[in-house]
Amino acid sequence: MLYVEVQEMNRLSSFYLAMEEYIARYINTNEDCFFMWQVPATVMVGRNQLINNEVNLSYCHENNIHVLRRKSGGGCIYVDKSCLLFSYITHDEQVNLVFSQYINLIVEMLNKMGIAATAGGRNDVMIDGKKISGNAFYHVPGRSIVHGTMLYDTDMENMVKSITPSEEKLISKGVESVRQHIALLKDFTTLSLEKFKQLTKQYLCSSELVLTTDDVKGIEEIEKDYLSDNFTFGNNPRYSISNKKHFDNVGNMEVYIQLKNDVIKHINILGDYFLTGDIDNQVLKPLQNIQYNEYEITAALPENIGDIVRNLRKDQLIELIMAHP
Repeated sequence: MLYVEVQEMNRLSSFYLAMEEYIARYINTNEDCFFMWQVPATVMVGRNQLINNEVNLSYCHENNIHVLRRKSGGGCIYVDKSCLLFSYITHDEQVNLVFSQYINLIVEMLNKMGIAATAGGRNDVMIDGKKISGNAFYHVPGRSIVHGTMLYDTDMENMVKSITPSEEKLISKGVESVRQHIALLKDFTTLSLEKFKQLTKQYLCSSELVLTTDDVKGIEEIEKDYLSDNFTFGNNPRYSISNKKHFDNVGNMEVYIQLKNDVIKHINILGDYFLTGDIDNQVLKPLQNIQYNEYEITAALPENIGDIVRNLRKDQLIELIMAHP
């Protein structure tokens, strides 16, 4: 695997999200690519999440915690300088294969370091039944990107106060509740963070590429999208109907529908699910301007919804759209 880096690595999350996208789109190599990054305190929401439901924006503003949206699905995360973030770019495009391949790589690496990690959940790496790494996925043409956390250490108080936890995920709020679900690597190894980074690069990568000044300029162009208020906050919908459901092995899903004379004028589906296809063109657009009834909705939707939203069945999506809370 090829390790990719830039000369100046002291950047914000927006730069590194743009960097992995740039590598996927423009770096011509047959090898899989990987890099690590660290950033100041940041909250990142998934592509399809309603930001006001997930983030304590006033607390983040008061405490200089950056807030941005990423292009992958999955849930909201908090990271800071005491965490590592990993980016993995591969030519494989089957989401289950990519997740399995990447997570097995990380588990095997941790095991070689004497850390008893296992794969768990939809997309997690676990130690003693607690999450130490959560990961998310998205496609660009011809490539797949997996990125995720590696919690060496972190400010638990900031994590709790900056992210608004749902009742389904945390029974009670507070640091102790988070610590029952999350593991910190520093509690399971004597390796320093810098030594852990060094060994990670050594175990996973056999060659290296340093990006050029022109590459950095290209990354900074992509970064402008991540820094725009429209991208970060523009996903908050208007609606006349809203429904919410949890589906096992899929995640939490929320539908927001704007109706006019029982015709769907606008529909958005938010949540911490993982996209494996083009939900905008394959699901949302076909549902616009049709009657809000089960027959019309069933006819408009493609059969293989699992090819668009990971592990979701067509009948579950119809249940979400037609359910009345």
